[in-house]
Amino acid sequence: MGRSSSGSLQFIFARVMQHAWLWCAAIAAAAVSWSANAAADPSQAELDARTQALTRAHAAVVGVQVTAVDDARSAETLGLKRRGSGVVIDADGLVLTIGYLILEADRVDLVFEGGRKLPARVVAYDLASGFGLLQPLTPVRVAPVALGNSGSLTDDEALMIASGGQGGGLSLARMVSRRAFSGYWEYHIDGALFTAPPRTDHSGAGLFNANGELMGIGSLVVNDAMGPGKPRMPGNMFVPVDLLKPILAELRERGASRQSTRAWLGLTSVEQEGSVRVVRTSRDSPAEQAGLQPGDRIVSIDGTPVSGLEALYKALWGSERPQREVVLQIQRDGQAQTLRLTSEDRMKTLSRPKGI
Repeated sequence: MGRSSSGSLQFIFARVMQHAWLWCAAIAAAAVSWSANAAADPSQAELDARTQALTRAHAAVVGVQVTAVDDARSAETLGLKRRGSGVVIDADGLVLTIGYLILEADRVDLVFEGGRKLPARVVAYDLASGFGLLQPLTPVRVAPVALGNSGSLTDDEALMIASGGQGGGLSLARMVSRRAFSGYWEYHIDGALFTAPPRTDHSGAGLFNANGELMGIGSLVVNDAMGPGKPRMPGNMFVPVDLLKPILAELRERGASRQSTRAWLGLTSVEQEGSVRVVRTSRDSPAEQAGLQPGDRIVSIDGTPVSGLEALYKALWGSERPQREVVLQIQRDGQAQTLRLTSEDRMKTLSRPKGI
């Protein structure tokens, strides 16, 4: 069987799309056949081993259902009710998910195969990396997955995306690019993973290599998975697990990494023709209080010229003091203006979980 042909892969998926184990078998076959080092068809033993690894990985993906506190600022963009996924990463049942799902959470439930639900508590929300950690309040009896080396992924490598809970599913994806990513909500990470084709149930979904190792956690749908200046391709952005490893113990102990203690303005901004333009400001934020308006172009921050989101954020976060005066030079309707803001510690502005 010529496993490397796209027609053969489509035939495999058409036959197995109703059964998760067979999905894993098909993905294992695709992962081996797509490998740049694959000189011949894989052995049955290799396919069986990878199928078993992917099946275990799929079993470790759970659904996450969240109700935010009533006065959550984040409800304006994320809603009070949120659904996504998470992945069990240790023997105690610790679940890794994407942080925005559990931001300002009041109640969290983990959803397992068959619809079984278990309450969980928020262990950590990490502003800097974007990760969240959950601990079920009763044993889950789910085998954890191993954290892989996301830095080892290669372009076009075949990967498995898995979401959890009722309606969760599996799909084959390929690695498209790896690069720094700046989000419009005052967020920046290095080494973000971009895959295609896109999944709409991406929030907290697990990204696995052919050995069933966790490579990343799903964050966004993007239209430029290949990167700036490349042909437009829809896909997903995943936060790489390599960002988790150095801070995991700190997250469990403190609830956030020290990098998450940093200045926040409450800006939603986009890059546009070599500049940063304001789209909106968060309610009661320093940006709103200073009078920033949609359409304003940010020229500099504290005297540092700004041509993109990364430059803006790194200048904002460069001080060890999260609460300080920040000077913005802006252009509004062709007129230069100077605005002075008092930044806030974002972690201190969040409504805290009230428990379960």
